[in-house]
Amino acid sequence: MYKEGSANPEALNEAIVSYMASVQKPSAVRRNLSYRDFLSDRMLLVQAIRAGVPYRLFALIKNESPFTDEEWADFLSISVKSLQRYKAARDYQFRSSHSEKIFEIAEVTELGRSVFESNEKFMLWLSTPSFALGNLKPMDLIRDSYGKEMVINELHRIDQAIFV
Repeated sequence: MYKEGSANPEALNEAIVSYMASVQKPSAVRRNLSYRDFLSDRMLLVQAIRAGVPYRLFALIKNESPFTDEEWADFLSISVKSLQRYKAARDYQFRSSHSEKIFEIAEVTELGRSVFESNEKFMLWLSTPSFALGNLKPMDLIRDSYGKEMVINELHRIDQAIFV
């Protein structure tokens, strides 16, 4: 489910196909690749991370997420001003470490929106301390890879109605 008023999900799917066409050999490009399929294909993610995410693709991912510019800057450990500079640059390409974090946050966002069926419910869950996560807010945990994995696992448990 995509948030109301966001960019067309088809635009994001097309951007992923176009981006992967620039990263992969022409014979390896899948023309019917969806954003969700991309996020679940670890080999494609590795290739994309190593190539770096262009700002244009990041902007589409950011628009589909429930996070503010300030939250994205915090996730990427950069200033909001740097994020604005990257936006102003014509062909800015994020470094691998930033690209990896962008895709990690995108993965959590897609799963969270699928589980909670709305950005509002997902954001409420992210900002509420969770007993299953040591009484920490999931939002605080997604800032690093190990925490992100804990949040992903908890989202899967919620989706499957497994409450510990």
